[in-house]
Amino acid sequence: MSTKDFVEKDYYKVLGVPKDATDAEVKKAYRKLAREFHPDANKGDAKAEERFKEISEANDVLGDPKKRKEYDEARALFGNGGFRPGPGGAGGNFNFDLGDLFGGGAQGGGGQGGAGGGFGGGGGLGDVFGGLFNRGGAGTRVQPRRGQDIESEVTLSFTEAVDGATVPLRMSSQAPCKACSGTGDKNGTPRVCPTCVGTGQVSRGSGGGFSLTDPCVDCKGRGLIAQDPCEVCKGSGRAKSAHTMQVRIPAGVSDGQRIRLRGKGGAGERGGPAGDLYVVVHVDAHPVFGRKGDNLTVTVPVTYPEATLGGEVKVPTLGGPPVTLKLPAGTPNGRTMRARGKGAVRKDGTRGDLLVTVEVAVPRDLGQEARDALEAYRKATADEDPRAELFQAAKGA
Repeated sequence: MSTKDFVEKDYYKVLGVPKDATDAEVKKAYRKLAREFHPDANKGDAKAEERFKEISEANDVLGDPKKRKEYDEARALFGNGGFRPGPGGAGGNFNFDLGDLFGGGAQGGGGQGGAGGGFGGGGGLGDVFGGLFNRGGAGTRVQPRRGQDIESEVTLSFTEAVDGATVPLRMSSQAPCKACSGTGDKNGTPRVCPTCVGTGQVSRGSGGGFSLTDPCVDCKGRGLIAQDPCEVCKGSGRAKSAHTMQVRIPAGVSDGQRIRLRGKGGAGERGGPAGDLYVVVHVDAHPVFGRKGDNLTVTVPVTYPEATLGGEVKVPTLGGPPVTLKLPAGTPNGRTMRARGKGAVRKDGTRGDLLVTVEVAVPRDLGQEARDALEAYRKATADEDPRAELFQAAKGA
Protein backbone atom coordinates (compact mmCIF):
# COMPACT_ATOMS: atom_id res chain seq x y z
CA MET A 1 0.00 0.00 0.00
CA SER A 2 1.45 3.40 -0.96
CA THR A 3 1.63 6.38 1.39
CA LYS A 4 -1.02 8.14 -0.68
CA ASP A 5 -3.34 5.14 -0.34
CA PHE A 6 -2.79 5.11 3.41
CA VAL A 7 -3.65 8.74 4.11
CA GLU A 8 -6.64 8.61 1.75
CA LYS A 9 -8.23 5.45 3.16
CA ASP A 10 -11.07 6.11 5.58
CA TYR A 11 -11.02 3.14 7.95
CA TYR A 12 -13.98 4.54 9.87
CA LYS A 13 -16.04 4.46 6.69
CA VAL A 14 -14.85 0.90 5.94
CA LEU A 15 -16.20 -0.30 9.31
CA GLY A 16 -19.23 2.01 9.19
CA VAL A 17 -18.53 3.75 12.50
CA PRO A 18 -18.16 7.44 13.42
CA LYS A 19 -14.74 8.91 14.17
CA ASP A 20 -15.61 9.18 17.87
CA ALA A 21 -16.72 5.54 18.10
CA THR A 22 -15.66 3.71 21.23
CA ASP A 23 -13.35 0.69 21.12
CA ALA A 24 -16.33 -1.55 21.86
CA GLU A 25 -18.29 -0.07 18.93
CA VAL A 26 -15.34 -0.61 16.59
CA LYS A 27 -14.97 -4.21 17.73
CA LYS A 28 -18.69 -4.90 17.35
CA ALA A 29 -18.77 -3.45 13.83
CA TYR A 30 -15.75 -5.48 12.80
CA ARG A 31 -17.22 -8.74 14.11
CA LYS A 32 -20.44 -8.21 12.18
CA LEU A 33 -18.70 -7.39 8.90
CA ALA A 34 -16.07 -10.13 9.27
CA ARG A 35 -18.76 -12.78 9.62
CA GLU A 36 -20.67 -11.38 6.63
CA PHE A 37 -17.72 -11.16 4.22
CA HIS A 38 -15.47 -14.00 5.42
CA PRO A 39 -14.15 -15.98 2.38
CA ASP A 40 -15.27 -19.29 3.87
CA ALA A 41 -18.83 -17.98 3.82
CA ASN A 42 -18.47 -16.52 0.30
CA LYS A 43 -16.48 -19.11 -1.62
CA GLY A 44 -15.47 -17.98 -5.08
CA ASP A 45 -16.66 -14.38 -4.47
CA ALA A 46 -13.66 -12.17 -5.25
CA LYS A 47 -15.47 -8.99 -4.19
CA ALA A 48 -16.30 -10.46 -0.77
CA GLU A 49 -12.68 -11.55 -0.35
CA GLU A 50 -11.42 -8.04 -1.17
CA ARG A 51 -13.98 -6.53 1.21
CA PHE A 52 -12.81 -8.89 3.97
CA LYS A 53 -9.24 -7.72 3.45
CA GLU A 54 -10.31 -4.06 3.74
CA ILE A 55 -12.26 -4.81 6.91
CA SER A 56 -9.31 -6.69 8.46
CA GLU A 57 -6.95 -3.86 7.56
CA ALA A 58 -9.27 -1.27 9.10
CA ASN A 59 -9.66 -3.29 12.29
CA ASP A 60 -5.91 -3.82 12.51
CA VAL A 61 -5.53 -0.02 12.78
CA LEU A 62 -8.67 1.14 14.61
CA GLY A 63 -8.70 -1.87 16.93
CA ASP A 64 -5.30 -0.89 18.35
CA PRO A 65 -5.51 2.30 20.48
CA LYS A 66 -1.92 3.32 19.71
CA LYS A 67 -2.22 2.79 15.97
CA ARG A 68 -5.60 4.50 15.93
CA LYS A 69 -4.14 7.60 17.60
CA GLU A 70 -1.28 7.71 15.10
CA TYR A 71 -3.73 7.21 12.22
CA ASP A 72 -5.98 10.06 13.42
CA GLU A 73 -2.99 12.38 13.79
CA ALA A 74 -1.67 11.48 10.35
CA ARG A 75 -5.00 12.18 8.65
CA ALA A 76 -5.41 15.42 10.57
CA LEU A 77 -1.93 16.45 9.52
CA PHE A 78 -2.54 15.74 5.83
CA GLY A 79 -6.04 17.12 5.68
CA ASN A 80 -7.98 13.84 5.63
CA GLY A 81 -6.28 12.52 2.55
CA GLY A 82 -4.83 15.55 0.78
CA PHE A 83 -1.47 17.27 1.29
CA ARG A 84 -2.13 20.76 2.59
CA PRO A 85 -0.12 23.45 0.83
CA GLY A 86 2.22 25.47 2.97
CA PRO A 87 2.25 29.21 3.48
CA GLY A 88 3.90 29.65 0.12
CA GLY A 89 1.04 28.00 -1.81
CA ALA A 90 1.41 24.82 -3.82
CA GLY A 91 5.15 24.92 -3.51
CA GLY A 92 5.31 25.66 0.22
CA ASN A 93 7.79 24.02 2.58
CA PHE A 94 7.02 21.91 5.70
CA ASN A 95 9.51 22.35 8.50
CA PHE A 96 8.72 19.85 11.26
CA ASP A 97 10.15 16.63 12.64
CA LEU A 98 8.13 13.56 11.68
CA GLY A 99 10.08 11.60 14.28
CA ASP A 100 8.69 13.76 17.07
CA LEU A 101 5.14 13.33 15.83
CA PHE A 102 5.19 9.60 15.14
CA GLY A 103 7.97 8.37 17.35
CA GLY A 104 9.77 7.07 14.28
CA GLY A 105 13.02 8.92 14.82
CA ALA A 106 12.93 10.62 11.41
CA GLN A 107 15.67 13.16 11.10
CA GLY A 108 14.37 16.69 10.65
CA GLY A 109 15.06 19.41 8.23
CA GLY A 110 12.71 20.98 5.75
CA GLY A 111 12.80 19.60 2.25
CA GLN A 112 12.91 21.52 -0.98
CA GLY A 113 9.78 23.21 -2.24
CA GLY A 114 7.81 21.70 -5.05
CA ALA A 115 4.37 20.75 -6.20
CA GLY A 116 3.53 18.91 -3.05
CA GLY A 117 6.23 20.03 -0.64
CA GLY A 118 9.33 18.01 0.32
CA PHE A 119 10.39 16.23 3.52
CA GLY A 120 13.92 15.91 4.77
CA GLY A 121 15.70 12.98 6.40
CA GLY A 122 15.26 9.19 6.53
CA GLY A 123 13.48 7.24 3.86
CA GLY A 124 10.41 9.47 3.47
CA LEU A 125 6.77 8.82 4.33
CA GLY A 126 6.81 5.26 3.01
CA ASP A 127 9.37 4.30 5.64
CA VAL A 128 7.56 6.15 8.41
CA PHE A 129 4.17 4.56 7.75
CA GLY A 130 5.71 1.21 6.99
CA GLY A 131 7.42 1.21 10.37
CA LEU A 132 4.38 2.39 12.25
CA PHE A 133 1.96 -0.14 10.88
CA ASN A 134 4.39 -2.97 10.19
CA ARG A 135 3.43 -3.14 6.52
CA GLY A 136 6.63 -2.18 4.80
CA GLY A 137 4.53 -0.19 2.31
CA ALA A 138 3.01 -3.38 0.86
CA GLY A 139 -0.39 -3.40 2.57
CA THR A 140 -2.16 -6.12 4.48
CA ARG A 141 -3.08 -9.09 2.32
CA VAL A 142 -4.51 -12.17 3.93
CA GLN A 143 -3.68 -14.88 1.41
CA PRO A 144 -6.04 -17.71 0.42
CA ARG A 145 -4.80 -21.12 1.53
CA ARG A 146 -5.05 -24.33 -0.49
CA GLY A 147 -6.72 -27.34 1.13
CA GLN A 148 -4.71 -30.41 2.08
CA ASP A 149 -4.22 -33.41 -0.20
CA ILE A 150 -5.89 -36.63 0.96
CA GLU A 151 -4.91 -40.21 0.20
CA SER A 152 -7.31 -43.13 0.39
CA GLU A 153 -7.46 -46.76 -0.73
CA VAL A 154 -10.13 -48.80 -2.48
CA THR A 155 -10.41 -52.48 -3.38
CA LEU A 156 -12.16 -53.41 -6.63
CA SER A 157 -13.22 -56.68 -8.12
CA PHE A 158 -11.41 -57.74 -11.29
CA THR A 159 -14.44 -56.85 -13.42
CA GLU A 160 -14.85 -53.41 -11.79
CA ALA A 161 -11.21 -52.61 -12.52
CA VAL A 162 -11.62 -53.54 -16.19
CA ASP A 163 -14.96 -51.81 -16.78
CA GLY A 164 -14.70 -48.94 -14.27
CA ALA A 165 -16.88 -48.38 -11.23
CA THR A 166 -18.33 -45.73 -8.93
CA VAL A 167 -17.49 -46.53 -5.32
CA PRO A 168 -18.20 -44.81 -1.98
CA LEU A 169 -15.16 -43.56 -0.06
CA ARG A 170 -15.32 -42.64 3.61
CA MET A 171 -12.80 -39.88 4.15
CA SER A 172 -11.56 -37.75 7.01
CA SER A 173 -10.00 -34.38 6.26
CA GLN A 174 -9.44 -30.90 7.65
CA ALA A 175 -12.28 -28.46 6.96
CA PRO A 176 -13.27 -25.01 8.28
CA CYS A 177 -14.26 -25.31 11.93
CA LYS A 178 -18.04 -24.98 12.22
CA ALA A 179 -17.86 -23.59 15.75
CA CYS A 180 -15.94 -20.47 14.69
CA SER A 181 -16.78 -20.43 10.95
CA GLY A 182 -13.16 -21.16 10.14
CA THR A 183 -11.81 -17.98 11.75
CA GLY A 184 -10.08 -19.73 14.65
CA ASP A 185 -11.46 -17.07 16.98
CA LYS A 186 -14.29 -17.77 19.42
CA ASN A 187 -15.92 -14.44 18.52
CA GLY A 188 -15.09 -14.65 14.82
CA THR A 189 -12.66 -11.71 15.01
CA PRO A 190 -9.09 -12.87 14.33
CA ARG A 191 -6.40 -10.25 13.76
CA VAL A 192 -3.89 -10.13 10.97
CA CYS A 193 -0.60 -11.74 11.97
CA PRO A 194 1.92 -8.92 12.59
CA THR A 195 4.89 -11.13 11.74
CA CYS A 196 3.93 -12.04 8.16
CA VAL A 197 1.37 -9.22 7.68
CA GLY A 198 -1.30 -11.70 6.64
CA THR A 199 0.67 -13.47 3.92
CA GLY A 200 1.30 -16.62 5.96
CA GLN A 201 4.94 -16.60 4.81
CA VAL A 202 8.20 -15.01 5.90
CA SER A 203 11.38 -14.53 3.92
CA ARG A 204 14.89 -15.19 5.12
CA GLY A 205 18.16 -14.44 3.42
CA SER A 206 20.26 -17.31 2.14
CA GLY A 207 23.28 -15.35 0.98
CA GLY A 208 24.28 -14.19 -2.45
CA GLY A 209 21.27 -11.89 -2.75
CA PHE A 210 18.77 -14.75 -2.65
CA SER A 211 15.99 -15.26 -0.12
CA LEU A 212 13.91 -18.27 0.88
CA THR A 213 10.24 -18.24 1.86
CA ASP A 214 8.98 -20.32 4.77
CA PRO A 215 5.57 -20.67 6.44
CA CYS A 216 5.13 -18.16 9.25
CA VAL A 217 5.77 -19.86 12.60
CA ASP A 218 3.61 -17.46 14.63
CA CYS A 219 0.39 -18.01 12.67
CA LYS A 220 1.33 -21.44 11.22
CA GLY A 221 0.89 -20.16 7.68
CA ARG A 222 -2.70 -18.91 8.16
CA GLY A 223 -2.00 -15.18 8.08
CA LEU A 224 -4.42 -14.70 10.99
CA ILE A 225 -4.07 -15.02 14.75
CA ALA A 226 -7.03 -15.67 17.02
CA GLN A 227 -7.53 -13.09 19.75
CA ASP A 228 -9.77 -15.47 21.71
CA PRO A 229 -8.94 -19.00 20.41
CA CYS A 230 -11.87 -21.26 19.57
CA GLU A 231 -12.16 -24.14 22.05
CA VAL A 232 -12.98 -26.65 19.31
CA CYS A 233 -10.12 -26.00 16.87
CA LYS A 234 -7.72 -24.37 19.37
CA GLY A 235 -7.37 -21.33 17.17
CA SER A 236 -6.36 -23.16 14.00
CA GLY A 237 -9.65 -22.50 12.20
CA ARG A 238 -9.63 -26.12 11.01
CA ALA A 239 -11.32 -29.20 12.41
CA LYS A 240 -11.61 -32.83 11.33
CA SER A 241 -14.52 -33.56 9.06
CA ALA A 242 -15.64 -37.06 8.03
CA HIS A 243 -17.81 -37.56 4.98
CA THR A 244 -18.59 -40.11 2.29
CA MET A 245 -17.89 -39.31 -1.34
CA GLN A 246 -18.92 -41.18 -4.47
CA VAL A 247 -15.76 -41.57 -6.56
CA ARG A 248 -15.63 -42.70 -10.16
CA ILE A 249 -12.74 -45.09 -10.84
CA PRO A 250 -11.93 -45.08 -14.57
CA ALA A 251 -12.08 -48.24 -16.65
CA GLY A 252 -8.83 -50.13 -17.17
CA VAL A 253 -7.27 -49.26 -13.81
CA SER A 254 -4.58 -51.69 -12.68
CA ASP A 255 -3.62 -53.10 -9.28
CA GLY A 256 -1.51 -50.65 -7.28
CA GLN A 257 -2.32 -47.68 -9.51
CA ARG A 258 -2.56 -44.25 -7.85
CA ILE A 259 -5.32 -42.04 -9.21
CA ARG A 260 -5.38 -38.28 -8.74
CA LEU A 261 -8.75 -36.54 -8.51
CA ARG A 262 -8.24 -32.78 -8.67
CA GLY A 263 -10.16 -30.62 -6.21
CA LYS A 264 -11.62 -33.57 -4.29
CA GLY A 265 -9.34 -33.23 -1.27
CA GLY A 266 -9.60 -31.05 1.83
CA ALA A 267 -11.48 -27.74 1.63
CA GLY A 268 -9.46 -24.57 1.10
CA GLU A 269 -9.23 -21.70 3.54
CA ARG A 270 -10.18 -18.05 2.96
CA GLY A 271 -11.40 -18.80 -0.54
CA GLY A 272 -8.42 -20.98 -1.45
CA PRO A 273 -8.84 -24.00 -3.76
CA ALA A 274 -9.49 -27.48 -2.43
CA GLY A 275 -6.66 -30.01 -2.33
CA ASP A 276 -6.50 -33.18 -4.39
CA LEU A 277 -7.63 -36.72 -3.59
CA TYR A 278 -5.23 -39.58 -4.32
CA VAL A 279 -6.79 -43.05 -4.47
CA VAL A 280 -4.61 -46.17 -4.40
CA VAL A 281 -6.44 -49.02 -6.14
CA HIS A 282 -6.20 -52.68 -5.17
CA VAL A 283 -7.70 -55.28 -7.52
CA ASP A 284 -8.88 -58.74 -6.46
CA ALA A 285 -7.76 -61.73 -8.54
CA HIS A 286 -10.18 -63.44 -10.93
CA PRO A 287 -10.57 -67.24 -10.92
CA VAL A 288 -10.38 -67.44 -14.73
CA PHE A 289 -8.91 -64.29 -16.24
CA GLY A 290 -5.58 -62.56 -15.78
CA ARG A 291 -4.21 -59.20 -16.92
CA LYS A 292 -1.21 -58.06 -18.95
CA GLY A 293 -1.44 -54.33 -19.47
CA ASP A 294 -4.48 -53.65 -21.64
CA ASN A 295 -4.82 -57.33 -22.55
CA LEU A 296 -6.68 -60.02 -20.62
CA THR A 297 -5.38 -63.57 -20.46
CA VAL A 298 -7.09 -66.93 -20.18
CA THR A 299 -5.90 -70.55 -20.38
CA VAL A 300 -8.20 -72.89 -22.34
CA PRO A 301 -7.88 -76.70 -22.15
CA VAL A 302 -8.24 -78.63 -25.44
CA THR A 303 -8.31 -82.34 -26.18
CA TYR A 304 -5.46 -84.15 -27.91
CA PRO A 305 -7.55 -84.75 -31.05
CA GLU A 306 -8.45 -81.03 -31.20
CA ALA A 307 -4.82 -80.02 -30.94
CA THR A 308 -3.71 -82.66 -33.47
CA LEU A 309 -6.51 -82.53 -36.01
CA GLY A 310 -7.59 -78.92 -35.49
CA GLY A 311 -11.10 -77.65 -34.89
CA GLU A 312 -13.15 -74.84 -33.36
CA VAL A 313 -13.16 -74.15 -29.63
CA LYS A 314 -15.34 -71.78 -27.60
CA VAL A 315 -13.54 -69.33 -25.31
CA PRO A 316 -15.20 -67.35 -22.46
CA THR A 317 -14.88 -63.55 -22.34
CA LEU A 318 -15.15 -61.20 -19.37
CA GLY A 319 -18.74 -60.08 -19.02
CA GLY A 320 -19.70 -60.93 -22.59
CA PRO A 321 -20.71 -63.86 -24.82
CA PRO A 322 -18.06 -66.50 -25.65
CA VAL A 323 -16.05 -66.27 -28.83
CA THR A 324 -15.12 -69.14 -31.16
CA LEU A 325 -11.49 -69.59 -32.14
CA LYS A 326 -10.29 -71.78 -34.99
CA LEU A 327 -7.60 -74.15 -33.79
CA PRO A 328 -5.14 -75.08 -36.57
CA ALA A 329 -4.17 -78.74 -36.98
CA GLY A 330 -0.99 -79.58 -35.10
CA THR A 331 -1.40 -76.86 -32.49
CA PRO A 332 1.28 -77.40 -29.83
CA ASN A 333 0.61 -77.22 -26.12
CA GLY A 334 1.14 -73.68 -24.74
CA ARG A 335 0.46 -71.83 -27.97
CA THR A 336 -1.16 -68.39 -27.47
CA MET A 337 -3.89 -67.11 -29.77
CA ARG A 338 -5.52 -63.69 -29.86
CA ALA A 339 -9.17 -62.62 -29.70
CA ARG A 340 -9.07 -58.96 -30.71
CA GLY A 341 -11.05 -56.30 -28.84
CA LYS A 342 -11.97 -58.58 -25.92
CA GLY A 343 -9.49 -57.17 -23.40
CA ALA A 344 -9.44 -54.25 -20.92
CA VAL A 345 -10.54 -50.72 -21.78
CA ARG A 346 -7.73 -48.37 -22.81
CA LYS A 347 -7.51 -44.64 -22.00
CA ASP A 348 -8.77 -43.76 -25.48
CA GLY A 349 -11.88 -45.92 -25.03
CA THR A 350 -10.74 -48.81 -27.24
CA ARG A 351 -10.15 -52.30 -25.86
CA GLY A 352 -7.11 -54.51 -25.70
CA ASP A 353 -7.14 -58.17 -26.73
CA LEU A 354 -7.87 -61.47 -25.04
CA LEU A 355 -4.79 -63.70 -25.12
CA VAL A 356 -5.84 -67.36 -25.20
CA THR A 357 -3.24 -69.96 -24.22
CA VAL A 358 -3.92 -73.55 -25.30
CA GLU A 359 -3.34 -76.33 -22.78
CA VAL A 360 -3.69 -79.93 -23.97
CA ALA A 361 -5.74 -81.82 -21.41
CA VAL A 362 -4.55 -85.34 -20.53
CA PRO A 363 -7.46 -87.56 -19.44
CA ARG A 364 -6.97 -89.38 -16.14
CA ASP A 365 -9.41 -92.20 -16.77
CA LEU A 366 -9.93 -93.91 -20.13
CA GLY A 367 -12.64 -96.31 -21.19
CA GLN A 368 -11.62 -99.57 -22.87
CA GLU A 369 -12.57 -98.33 -26.30
CA ALA A 370 -10.47 -95.17 -25.94
CA ARG A 371 -7.56 -97.17 -24.54
CA ASP A 372 -7.67 -99.59 -27.49
CA ALA A 373 -7.70 -96.65 -29.88
CA LEU A 374 -4.64 -95.12 -28.24
CA GLU A 375 -2.80 -98.43 -28.30
CA ALA A 376 -3.51 -98.70 -31.99
CA TYR A 377 -2.26 -95.12 -32.45
CA ARG A 378 0.94 -95.89 -30.57
CA LYS A 379 1.68 -98.84 -32.81
CA ALA A 380 0.97 -96.80 -35.90
CA THR A 381 3.46 -94.10 -34.83
CA ALA A 382 6.11 -96.38 -33.26
CA ASP A 383 8.73 -95.26 -35.76
CA GLU A 384 8.39 -91.59 -34.76
CA ASP A 385 10.62 -90.40 -31.93
CA PRO A 386 9.64 -86.91 -30.71
CA ARG A 387 12.83 -86.76 -28.61
CA ALA A 388 15.29 -87.53 -31.40
CA GLU A 389 16.00 -83.88 -32.18
CA LEU A 390 16.43 -83.14 -28.48
CA PHE A 391 19.19 -85.71 -28.05
CA GLN A 392 20.79 -84.70 -31.32
CA ALA A 393 20.95 -81.08 -30.19
CA ALA A 394 22.30 -82.08 -26.79
CA LYS A 395 25.03 -84.13 -28.37
CA GLY A 396 25.99 -81.33 -30.74
CA ALA A 397 26.24 -78.87 -27.89
